[in-house]
Amino acid sequence: MQTAKQLSVSLVNKPGRLADVLVALNKGKVYFRALAVMDTGHRGTIRFIPNNYEAAREVLDKINVGYEAAEVLLVEISAQSGGFQKVCERLADEHLSINYAYCSYDHGGKTKGGGLAVIKVNDRAKAKRVLGANGTTRKKMPYRRLALAR
Repeated sequence: MQTAKQLSVSLVNKPGRLADVLVALNKGKVYFRALAVMDTGHRGTIRFIPNNYEAAREVLDKINVGYEAAEVLLVEISAQSGGFQKVCERLADEHLSINYAYCSYDHGGKTKGGGLAVIKVNDRAKAKRVLGANGTTRKKMPYRRLALAR
């Protein structure tokens, strides 16, 4: 498991606005380790982990686009059914909240068919201890059945 610096950009939902930002980042030789685009009404949010954090900040500053930075976890997820579920259960067992998560297409060849999850939690240091160095659970926890409201 690793940590990474993520940038979040809020843009007005207008045709071409996202493309303009992506073109500028590409010209600045900024590539994505992970990328998620979400709609929040009249605005959209781009969350991404750049290959070069400082270069990405410089490009965004140059084109006058505001951003927020956050430290996130990069967790290897098994390709087997329930891989992400196991990570979520382990974090929940330790009373850690997942603020948001998305997947990456960059796993650096380290996972066999799996992927890399980008996870923002309420306590990054504790989550790192809970998940261990490789992102897997350190000990087998009993399955918890949650009572869901109907």
